[in-house]
Amino acid sequence: MQVGAPSAVATVPGEAQHLTVETITDEPAFLQLEHEWDEAVERARIAHPFLCHDWLRTWWECFSHGAQLHIVVVRAAGQITAIAPLLFERTRMYGLPVRRLRLLQNDHSPRADFIVADHASQSYHAIWTALFHDRQNWDVLLLSQLPPDTPTLQSVTHLAAADGCATGIWPSGSSPYLSIAGTEADYFAGLSSKFRQNLRNRMTRLTRVGKPALEIVSDSALVEAVDDVVRLEESGWKREAGTAISMNRNIRQFYVRLAERMAARGWLRLMFLNVNGRRIATSYSIEHDRQLFLCKTGYDPEYNTCSPFKLLMHFIVRYAYAEGVSEIDLLGDAEPWKEEWTEASRPHNWLFVFSDSNRARLLYPLKFQLLPAMKRAGVFQT
Repeated sequence: MQVGAPSAVATVPGEAQHLTVETITDEPAFLQLEHEWDEAVERARIAHPFLCHDWLRTWWECFSHGAQLHIVVVRAAGQITAIAPLLFERTRMYGLPVRRLRLLQNDHSPRADFIVADHASQSYHAIWTALFHDRQNWDVLLLSQLPPDTPTLQSVTHLAAADGCATGIWPSGSSPYLSIAGTEADYFAGLSSKFRQNLRNRMTRLTRVGKPALEIVSDSALVEAVDDVVRLEESGWKREAGTAISMNRNIRQFYVRLAERMAARGWLRLMFLNVNGRRIATSYSIEHDRQLFLCKTGYDPEYNTCSPFKLLMHFIVRYAYAEGVSEIDLLGDAEPWKEEWTEASRPHNWLFVFSDSNRARLLYPLKFQLLPAMKRAGVFQT
């Protein structure tokens, strides 16, 4: 594959009508799709913000690292019916050089998928046909962080198997979420008495310092607020582990640019626990389609004895009930602090599709047979 290669357009016969397939490989063409892209996302009824054009544009600007766009766009009568937001990269898997197609996704995109708005069966077939016809140029197709309700997993697995391509599913983490139902009083009454007592004790400790309050920044004083998010997010352990936003220029740039673009859409919610005018805990959140997504969280370790983020969560839950939010999505993996607030979670999966190249034939048994066997024997840890 050549960087900047011209897009290819093909016509694929469908059951009811012809679909055209175009592969976008250059950034200007990707940017020009913004309006059509978001219109397709809306028709696909995608209930999260992670596939909107602004999100993926920001992701590409900050994390592409020399990769090449490989966005497959399917149209019927000129209207987009589906988009496969992929990139092409050369990388290594278990020491082997690999040519890989994958979704525009990493740890900072909690969910990913194909965007399928219309003619689902035909659209999936058109996407797969375009990818399969190009299989001499890739070894592995990786669809990461697929949500549990997506038809992409079954559709692509079935289509790949029909063409003799090996596939494998790798379970990812489960993301806790809290459905906002009933009344606020009933929800808190349903929490364990020990947890409620702990919450009261922490609140009492903090009120000795000052009156706690929820502060939300959505469209003003944005630069200062993002700086405070970064400061609070790099709590002691995150800095020590090297995972804080501030530790990586590209990551910081991603969240700064994303804040500007989400604020322009009216989706940004930079949430703070404020005491005596000082921000001591934060959640970089996005509110979309009556759902609140907690993307990044942190707190000031100076206030550890007050459990500041636990108290911020208390205010966030109250905000959700007051503002008609239907769900709080805690994102990320299940962690003890999240499970204190909810027992519900969403599993995610990674789908690997292997072409018929020699490297692909070697990678499949390595990934899905040898390594799992070694893990079960305690020889290898993933």
